[in-house]
Amino acid sequence: MSGKTLTRADLAEAVFQKVGLPRNESAEIVELVLREIVSSLERGEPVKLSSFGSFGIRDKGQRIGRNPKTGQEVPITPRRVLVFRASNIMKQRINDALSRRKVAEYS
Repeated sequence: MSGKTLTRADLAEAVFQKVGLPRNESAEIVELVLREIVSSLERGEPVKLSSFGSFGIRDKGQRIGRNPKTGQEVPITPRRVLVFRASNIMKQRINDALSRRKVAEYS
């Protein structure tokens, strides 16, 4: 793995390179898309991106946890968590890339 994290700036640069819009407009488009995804999730609406995956919110109820250091029981409050489920197409592309990388290592 390369260890590099994809950032908003990287996404904006990719839009700039591939679409040809000015850098500031490319950055605005990336921000608008991300803002719309967040707004939909805040409203509790799922977000589905074809061939990529879906984002959703899951409600987790209150439960009892345990402090691993002391073993003391601690209540964990109810909360909402973000969940992502990759599409089958995305999973297949990732697995194919992994297979190609392994074959290249043995060649």
